[in-house]
Amino acid sequence: MREIWLLLDSRGLGGIETHLAELAAGLRAAGAAPRVLFLTDHGAHPLHARLAQDGIPWQALSGGLGELRRRLARERPRVLHTHGYKANITGRIAAWRAGVPVVATYHAGERPAGRLALYDLADRWTSLLGRRIAVSRQILARLPFGGVLIPNFVAVPPQPPQAGPACVAFVGRMVTEKGPDTFCELAERLPHATFTAYGDGPLRADLERRHGARVRFAGAVAGMDAAWRDVGLLAITSRAEGLPLAALEAMAHGVPVAAFALGGLPELIDPEGNGYIAPEGDLTALAGCVARWLALEAPARQAMAAAAWQTVRMRYSREAGVAAVQAVYPRG
Repeated sequence: MREIWLLLDSRGLGGIETHLAELAAGLRAAGAAPRVLFLTDHGAHPLHARLAQDGIPWQALSGGLGELRRRLARERPRVLHTHGYKANITGRIAAWRAGVPVVATYHAGERPAGRLALYDLADRWTSLLGRRIAVSRQILARLPFGGVLIPNFVAVPPQPPQAGPACVAFVGRMVTEKGPDTFCELAERLPHATFTAYGDGPLRADLERRHGARVRFAGAVAGMDAAWRDVGLLAITSRAEGLPLAALEAMAHGVPVAAFALGGLPELIDPEGNGYIAPEGDLTALAGCVARWLALEAPARQAMAAAAWQTVRMRYSREAGVAAVQAVYPRG
């Protein structure tokens, strides 16, 4: 059986890495033969252990275009599926020169600035060399040659979990576009609630110094599966989004989401049903959403938890998402 190669360039764990791990596990469960390639060897990576646990082979390359092209030409995988602008650009050029089909998934909802904006532009305008997948309608609308909309997807527990404790969480990289500073401001506005931030990044030290009395900073975790039971509500305070995997993971574990109306989140969240939506950037409205959740009685919280789980089970399951991705791959 010819392998499916999944290519990324990564130093840590985020939405792209989590998506790729879900895709690899789903492909393997569907009878395919996935292999994960790290474009550059950045040393120990939290994704390594998860891939090994799921029985997914992986390898780290030297980062050069030539090595990837030679391996593609020699080993002839069924398709090269790239994730992230650097892997997209390098991968599609190498695949084109080796005569191997290539597919790229576009994950990022934010518009980068500076040098990254040039890479982003090159990524989008060279995408005509392969097929394109976008995880939200907003991301798809920015692709110059169109593509296929396949929202993010996650594994879903077979039964609706119990509602979690009265803890509001942030999950993600502590960078400006993810809004951890806004999450901390949210915590300051609701002094009687418990707030926990999962993740690491350049903003963490300053935020922990200024808001450590109100927010517990749990740091980066290899996976949230064991931590979701300690979370009752996920707050997404980003400045830009596609369809965040953290939201799907949370809801699959019975954790409703309160978020700004960004990217694919308004399509995911049924206000007051499986979560809450506030106007983009309106912190006062978001704080009101969290306050309403905190005021719910236990039966109402459980009903919202079950509705969150049901939404993901019906519309964003790993099985459905992987089948849609496989339909984009060339036959063979």
